[in-house]
Amino acid sequence: MSGRDHARDFAVSLPQHPQYRRRRLAVVRWHISLCYASIGMGNNVENALIAVISVLTASTSTITVSAVDASTVDAGQSGVPAWVFPLNVAATASPPAYDDRKPLRVPNSNVTFTEAQLNDLFDAPDWRPTSHGAMPSIVSRGRPPDVYACGYCHTAGGQGRPENASLAGLPSGYIISQVEDFKSGARKSAWRGLYRPADRMIHAVTHATAEEISAAADYFAAQSLRPRVDVVERARVPRSDVIGWVYVAEKSGGYEPLGERLLEFAPDAIRHENRDDEMRYIAYVPPGSIGRGKHIARAGADSPANACTSCHGPKLCGVGLIPPIAGRSPTYILRQLLAFQTGARSGATGLPMRVVVKDLKIRGMIDVAAYAASLPP
Repeated sequence: MSGRDHARDFAVSLPQHPQYRRRRLAVVRWHISLCYASIGMGNNVENALIAVISVLTASTSTITVSAVDASTVDAGQSGVPAWVFPLNVAATASPPAYDDRKPLRVPNSNVTFTEAQLNDLFDAPDWRPTSHGAMPSIVSRGRPPDVYACGYCHTAGGQGRPENASLAGLPSGYIISQVEDFKSGARKSAWRGLYRPADRMIHAVTHATAEEISAAADYFAAQSLRPRVDVVERARVPRSDVIGWVYVAEKSGGYEPLGERLLEFAPDAIRHENRDDEMRYIAYVPPGSIGRGKHIARAGADSPANACTSCHGPKLCGVGLIPPIAGRSPTYILRQLLAFQTGARSGATGLPMRVVVKDLKIRGMIDVAAYAASLPP
């Protein structure tokens, strides 16, 4: 009997009792960890993945996706909503040069940078050098001309922003596996058009060496994520513009219905543009989102086997190589759920997630993202 046959028979034979459900979830976590460990080592990951799917679906017959067709699961919608990816207004043909003389500041920092320095992809702005460990050169400076400084987009301490990932505290092995997926094309943005934050990421990691990636992953894994977002339930929200790939309130004021959307705002456009990694963003979500998301996270949308806590832990702080999602940008979480659902994230380790979100509607995704982001990191 093969390993996958044994795991499938074991899962199917388990009675539907809490004792055995806990055992099944332990098997799921073990297999996911095995998949991470297998990446890049020449091992056959397929059997482990099929076993994961067998275990996940043992308690329900409504979600069954094979390893063959999981990466092509349709979103069941007319594409990814445009509001999930706020886009900057197109720059003029000849934008003015960045100012390289006037010193700029942010609160709670004695450091100054010029506008030119804050827009140098090979020099990560470090407003608070004592808030994190010593950065390896790949994080602080990158390697011109193609490998941008990791800390430029993800910030020096890995706190991140809504348009990209908060890397602080993610398992090193998880970070490495995701970079490998970017390199191979197994991970892309759910947005099919041009999106510079994702495009820059793919360009940089394509040229990075294994040693550079490992150094960056180890560094970010050793950092701690600070509270980065306040989740606010609101039926009406400020009318918005877009600056730096993030929503900001229109200067003219006014409000509009939020509807079935999740909009994450920078409360201070200047601090956002200056890449202040201490500013907390405000995420507006529909009324009741956090409570509904809590239910999905703990009980699953349609089965306990699909509960977020079953793999990410009771407080969504991660288990082993399964990443923490508590306290992270709800915009980023929502984009990843859409990427799993549409097949934009088709890597080996994402197969269980593609099963979980296969039939999840956008409202459910918003609710889960809102709840996860509302928790302490």
